[in-house]
Formats: sequence, structure tokens, C-alpha cells
Amino acid sequence: MLKTFSRRAVVIGLPLALAACQSKQSSVVQAGLTPRSDGTPNYASAYAPVRDGGFNLPGIDYQNFDPQYLRQTVFYPSRYPVGTVVVDPRKKFLYLIQPGGRAIRYGIGVGRAGFAWNGEAEIRFKREWPKWFPPDEMIEREPHLEKYRDGQDGGPSNPIGARGLYLWQNNKDTLYRIHGTNQPSSIGTNASSGCIRMWQQDIIDLYKRVELGAKVVVLS
Repeated sequence: MLKTFSRRAVVIGLPLALAACQSKQSSVVQAGLTPRSDGTPNYASAYAPVRDGGFNLPGIDYQNFDPQYLRQTVFYPSRYPVGTVVVDPRKKFLYLIQPGGRAIRYGIGVGRAGFAWNGEAEIRFKREWPKWFPPDEMIEREPHLEKYRDGQDGGPSNPIGARGLYLWQNNKDTLYRIHGTNQPSSIGTNASSGCIRMWQQDIIDLYKRVELGAKVVVLS
């Protein structure tokens, strides 16, 4: 009787286990990651060095970061439509809303005290390896940036990084961006002058997914 029960339990439980594994793999793929044989994300591949736009981008030492900041699909019910970007500066997360109450979550770096910004905006422009123009007030604070008043060309040393998403509000440039960073250790911290930083590999992934005109909600 015991053997019959055990065999029956295995038969019943196997489809459930397979379904859970498939669901896990589906979530990994949804985040643009390659699943391992056990369904977990292959972050070594996701954050490996990459050649992009004629530039070499270094890999991310992802094992030295809190795993919560690694790209992943999470349960995130929201009243915002699919494709909306929601930024949570306190938790250092950026969410891209997906169907079914889920979201792709990325770790971010946000503004230092005194440089924070919140509200709703839209993505008016998308740029690959954009030129960086430091605002006048930044040049006043940091005079050594005067040499970039007319812009710094895109490249690995450019603080905007591999991609830039330009946030506009009421038909006006907010001067805030969602962009890559050449300072990967700043992810998970308050380090920027108000802009939203992402690892280069993550901003490249996000850039491919978001549409022009997408809503961006920066929580207070």
C-alpha cells in the first residue's frame, strides 16, 4: 500500500514540479536572461563583457553586489499600463511593467541628497552612446567640467554610458535621464546628480524594450 501511495504521489507531483520549473524558466527568459538547467538565471552571461557601438564594455562583478539589484522578473501588480517605467529611488529599483501583474526589475543608482527628483514624465528621446552636456549649475559646482560645456562625445569614459533615455515633462526637458554608468559600484547607492544610473548591460536591455513616449513614474 505504501509503495502504491508513493508511486501515485510521484506521478501527481511530477507535473506540478515541471510546471513550476517551466514557470521559473519563463520568468528568467522574460527578463532577457538565459536559464541554467535548474531554471536559475545565468548572470555570468548576462553581465559578461560586451562589444557595443565599437566600444568594449567591461563585465560586471555581479557576485559582489546584493542579488536584489540583479535584473529579474518579479511580481509587481500596478495600475500603470504595460510598458510604463516605475522608478523607486528609496529601494534603488527600476520596474518595467509587464503583463500579468509582473515587471522586469533592474537595480539603479539615484540622486544624492539635494539632487532628487520625482514625478511623472515621458521618454521623448532615446540615444545610443549619447553626447553628454553637463548643466551650467554642474559646471559651477565642478569647474573642471568647463571643457565639456560643448559636450563630451559618447564613449566608455562618458558618464551617460551606452544608452540614454531623455525624460520630458509638460513638453519641456527635465534634464534628467535614465542612462548607463561607467561606475558600476554606484548601483544601489545615492551617487548621481539626480539622474537614474544603470549598469551598461541593463540599460542596453531596457533601451531595447521601452518605446518613445513611454510613461516614466519616479516615486517620492
